[in-house]
Amino acid sequence: MPHTYFITGFPGFLATKLVVFISEKEPDSTFKLLVHPSQMQKAESSVRMLDEPERYNLLQGDITQKGLGLKEEEELDSVTNVFHLAAIYDLAVPKTIAENVNVTGTRMVLDWMEQLPNLKRFIYFSTAYVSGDRTGVVYEDELVKGQGFKNHYEATKYKAEVLVQEVMDKIPTTIIRPGIVVGHSRTGETVKFDGPYFIMRFLDKFSRLPIPYIGRGEVPVYLVPVDYILEAVYYFTHYDKSKGKVYHLTDPRPSDARDLYEQIVGHLLHKKPSWVLPTSVVSGMLRIPQFRRWVQVERETLDYFLCETIYDATNTIKDLEGSGIRCPSFEEYGEAIVNYYKASRHDKEKAVLVK
Repeated sequence: MPHTYFITGFPGFLATKLVVFISEKEPDSTFKLLVHPSQMQKAESSVRMLDEPERYNLLQGDITQKGLGLKEEEELDSVTNVFHLAAIYDLAVPKTIAENVNVTGTRMVLDWMEQLPNLKRFIYFSTAYVSGDRTGVVYEDELVKGQGFKNHYEATKYKAEVLVQEVMDKIPTTIIRPGIVVGHSRTGETVKFDGPYFIMRFLDKFSRLPIPYIGRGEVPVYLVPVDYILEAVYYFTHYDKSKGKVYHLTDPRPSDARDLYEQIVGHLLHKKPSWVLPTSVVSGMLRIPQFRRWVQVERETLDYFLCETIYDATNTIKDLEGSGIRCPSFEEYGEAIVNYYKASRHDKEKAVLVK
């Protein structure tokens, strides 16, 4: 049966990949794509590259506005599935901007969905890091635990998920909490070099020197390739038992920070780290704006390689059983994402502005 998918956050990387993935699975389904005015030209270009562009209806709007800033004459009765991906993902985002987009924007989407008579499923993209500064095991059915937060991104995504969970008894909702999303596990493709790619940028600056380890690196790092996210999300979208559930899309067998770093150094520089640089030293250096901009690394990134948190994925593993969908380990795809970085590192469109 054909569906009509309403998706926020287009033409962002994950939203675009999701549209392409679903359109290939469902050749008769159609898409209503909410596009911020500032992104309309890019969105139009993205749609022109797709087969059968008439299947994709670009709607200019703004999630922070009432009614999402859509024109009243927009026909919405056909919408069967809503994916809310639009958010500010920058770890260094100012509080006011994060509150407006991540919290107010989510509230507006929830209010707007009340007018959809044929809504079958709402997929909300949260993050595993709504756990904030919690340590130890974090379960999928936990949220409000009195935690603090490392940055405004985490704090506002937490507030937004609280809003979503408050209406899960009224709206058929599935909450997705990804770990740190990286490129495709086979091709390495991505559109933005942030997260673990900051490690690669850092190593680029010191490639001719003996490479240090950064601290002890004993904590797990939860990377997930984008293709795993797409496959799991699509499966849960049409899995009836996923209504009202939260899923950690995190690696159930994560590499620890030291091993992950060692693999990246090996793939990128064909070396092995030979000495240890304390994390306190690196953190202090990254507090200097000039150094930050030179190495092109956000200071907040370091926190995610020091986070003593274990993300339990029992719901995810249980409900994906028999689907053939699994999260590959970094050992399986690390070389692919590093090779893609090496081939594309001078692409300015993939660079992240570090202040």
